[in-house]
Amino acid sequence: MDDARRPDPEELLARAAREERLAKRGKLKIYFGAAPGVGKTFAMLEGAQARRRHGLDVVVGWMETHGRRETEDLARDLERLAPRQVDYRGVKLSEFDLDGALARRPGLLLLDELAHTNAAGSRHARRWQDIEELLEAGLDVHTTLNVQHVESLNDIVEQIIGVRVRETVPDRVFDAADEVELVDLPPDELLSRLREGKVYVPLQAERAAQNFFRKENLLALRELALRRTAERVDAQTDEFRRAHGLAGIWSVRERVVAVLEARTDATNIVRAAYRVAARARAPWMALNVETPEVQRLAEPDRERLDEALELARRLGAEAAVVRGVDFVEEILAFARERRATHVLISRPTGSGWRRLARAWTLVRLARDAGAIDVLVTAGEAHDAAPARGVARPSVVVGRHFAYALAAVSASTALCWSVRSVTSLADHVMIYLLGVLVVASRLPRLPSLVAAIASVVALDFFFVPPYFRFAVADVQHVLSFVVMLAVGLIVSSYTVRLREQADAASQRERRTAALYAMSRQFVIETGVGEIASTAIRYIREIVDTETFILLADRSSNLSPCGGEGAWVAGDERELAAARLVHEHGRLAGYGTDTLPGSQCLYIPLVGSAGHLGVFGVALARRAAPLTAFQWQALETFVAQTALAIERALLVERTATAQVAVEAERARGELLSAVTHDVRTPLTAIHGSAQTLIATGGELAPERRLELLEVIRDESERLSRLVSDLLELTRIESGTLRVRKEPCPVDDVIDSAVERLESKLAGRTVTRAVPGEVLVAALDPVLFEHVLVNLIENATKYTPPETPIEVRAFEREGAVVFEVSDRGPGIAPAELERIFERFYRACDGDRGGGTGLGLTVSRAIVRAHDGRISAENRAGGGATFRVELPASGPLAQRASAERAR
Repeated sequence: MDDARRPDPEELLARAAREERLAKRGKLKIYFGAAPGVGKTFAMLEGAQARRRHGLDVVVGWMETHGRRETEDLARDLERLAPRQVDYRGVKLSEFDLDGALARRPGLLLLDELAHTNAAGSRHARRWQDIEELLEAGLDVHTTLNVQHVESLNDIVEQIIGVRVRETVPDRVFDAADEVELVDLPPDELLSRLREGKVYVPLQAERAAQNFFRKENLLALRELALRRTAERVDAQTDEFRRAHGLAGIWSVRERVVAVLEARTDATNIVRAAYRVAARARAPWMALNVETPEVQRLAEPDRERLDEALELARRLGAEAAVVRGVDFVEEILAFARERRATHVLISRPTGSGWRRLARAWTLVRLARDAGAIDVLVTAGEAHDAAPARGVARPSVVVGRHFAYALAAVSASTALCWSVRSVTSLADHVMIYLLGVLVVASRLPRLPSLVAAIASVVALDFFFVPPYFRFAVADVQHVLSFVVMLAVGLIVSSYTVRLREQADAASQRERRTAALYAMSRQFVIETGVGEIASTAIRYIREIVDTETFILLADRSSNLSPCGGEGAWVAGDERELAAARLVHEHGRLAGYGTDTLPGSQCLYIPLVGSAGHLGVFGVALARRAAPLTAFQWQALETFVAQTALAIERALLVERTATAQVAVEAERARGELLSAVTHDVRTPLTAIHGSAQTLIATGGELAPERRLELLEVIRDESERLSRLVSDLLELTRIESGTLRVRKEPCPVDDVIDSAVERLESKLAGRTVTRAVPGEVLVAALDPVLFEHVLVNLIENATKYTPPETPIEVRAFEREGAVVFEVSDRGPGIAPAELERIFERFYRACDGDRGGGTGLGLTVSRAIVRAHDGRISAENRAGGGATFRVELPASGPLAQRASAERAR
């Protein structure tokens, strides 16, 4: 195979990943026709019967026979799911039982009428959404569809039959079907079937023949169905050629940009752009340029734009909103940035100057487009009303004009007061100054009125003949024209600059908010803190309640970030959130899926899967989100998902690190204690075995010696286990210090008595103050500290060397010291001897585990004290424990420091 025909490795990898994903998904087959009665349901049943004869489990989920006997006979021996009864306004409606189908899980499910609208209260608004859930669950589905229900052909069908079809199916559902079978019937045969009563009952058939079933309609619909099927076949052929490396299709991929405007039927532009992109098999984008004029549109016009953008999203487009002043420049900048090859825009509409302005816009677009093809399509005009005409026109608009006329009056008064020392040119400049002030504060129309009113006032008050609208000198006419032109130009450019500044300010605020949120995400590492930050920033954008529901390892959703607790108790809202988390698609308020919810739910998608959902309580807003708010919301939610995923990865990494450290510690522990456990057990076992084997033959002295070995090694093993238990309690955080006032001499005496046998033959010196010294400590735990320190001295010093135990007060603290006259401690080991499992170089003498000093340090720290070691002058070592003063001792120390 030559290089030109060799498959692209990246394409092969992408195809393999796509095939792996589709392998888990059910298969969808659509029986496609031009009109009712062509035999789609019959063909579907014939195919199902053939598969049933080969052993496949076939179940009818929903079937509409319309009284056709041959269809009913063909479906008679097939199992049918019981319908679900829905109570709608007191009427019982039968609907397809989605949950029943998921529970039954047949090998093939037959679901008639893909475009059907479900009854209110159903999980999904449309049947095609039910089928998507079935496919995700791995069930194979066969269904039927007429061409008039395809979303992108909706406007063409309306032109053919004169009625807009309300039940539509997104083209992506049609295109994603694994198989589409065209069921075709010539119009004459279909009309014959209609007259014979094989399509509808006689009365209904008569009405249909007069309206929908006219031959010219059927011919046009048949052509549409054939074309749509041919486009799909062409796409499949192209996909096959690419998959097998037969030939390259395009050297440069085409891209289509549809420009949406308020004064045109934007939904028709969307559908036309989809058809152009589908025929070219090219990606496409829907663009809304928010110029200052668009920002002043009335709410109905803005809603039309939002609906068109939503339709574009449903048809698979990338919906984009950009802000700017120059309509043409923004379109071309966006098209060049996205490397678009076609720009689709509506033709000029309206009348008069508006039509001329629109035509000039198209001329500029075609002139400056360069290599980009500009396609002009038909679009039904809508009269867009400015927003100022909607909200309080008599107050808001009237006030603007009043301010403009007041500014002209002020300019007139100023000119009148200085008329004796100024010329007409000075008056012109004063009036222009007033126009400039108005343009810098008020909208465009009041600014234009101020410019015209200034010319009128100048003529009436300051040009002879005075107080008359007449001009005696022809030169003044030219002055008026120039003044009016300058005033109009200055006011227009001032308003434009102000609008540009406002738009830039809005973009800056959004960018600043996104930057601030991202910076907080970098600072904060906890998932809860990140969620709280995201909720706070996004709430400022959408101006309503927001919350985050995160999924645990069992995919259970729970509120995170301190908001949304009420959702956990609302089963309907929680069901919508679960649906979004499972399927990764928008659902809830304002969508076709569970639209009765109070909130819109957006999936939080990370690189490794779905993390949870982001909820926005849109039902509590007074107005729907604007396109700009939608774009900001999507951007912020995407950033939030990435930040949460990063935090989760950090937490999981930390957890894994803790597990690794725990495993390492466990290994060190086993390595350290294996010998120390085996040695006493070996001694105990050997002594006990000797006693059992010899019985009464041993001399009393030898017998006593063996029993002492058993006792000593048992005590050694008990201390080892005690140290291990204490270390476990300390590391798990379950150690509780119960302080109480205790005389220090009693604690020292108790520790020495516990070690009486080990201290035999040694001189133990105890030094305590003459008066009773009381310290706040846990007597049981602190006795353990002193026992460890004194026992440590016995292990690492020669026999019969003295040990000193002292307690005294110093600077308000109680100090304990255990000193010996042994070899001392190497300077490099003074800190390391408190580490877990660490033993001094000659530690073999005592056979310690390296845990005693570690446990002692932990207990001292739990008392808010500190422990240290140092070498003594003249040989030996001293271990010092300092505990903070409390009660009268602390009061006395404060008094001494005050003196």
